[in-house]
Amino acid sequence: MNTYKNTVSLIGRLGKEPETKTFETGNIKTTFSLAVNENFKNKKGEWEEKTSWHNIICWGKTAERVNEFLKKGAEVMLEGKLTYNKYQTKEGENREICQIEMRDFAELVQRKKGVLIPEQN
Repeated sequence: MNTYKNTVSLIGRLGKEPETKTFETGNIKTTFSLAVNENFKNKKGEWEEKTSWHNIICWGKTAERVNEFLKKGAEVMLEGKLTYNKYQTKEGENREICQIEMRDFAELVQRKKGVLIPEQN
């Protein structure tokens, strides 16, 4: 049950190309933004779409797979956990950022009939 305490699942599209950094230790970190669209009816009964942006981070083998398979605009289903990181700006201001640390993903592709299926990576 512990794995359910901090679990996030999302389906969305990459907003930009993944960015990768390799550290002196050999560890790899990849980051990208994910746009998640939500359709809903407003008070007038009209359909609207809202887009939420999420910062995604991944490490190691998952980061390598992201670099190999995902590009800007790719639709992806991912699973991860919420993380909060503190940092200081160049001006000395303290900030905190919420990110999703991705554990696994599957790229989604469309068939001609419009059915989404996971692509095997």
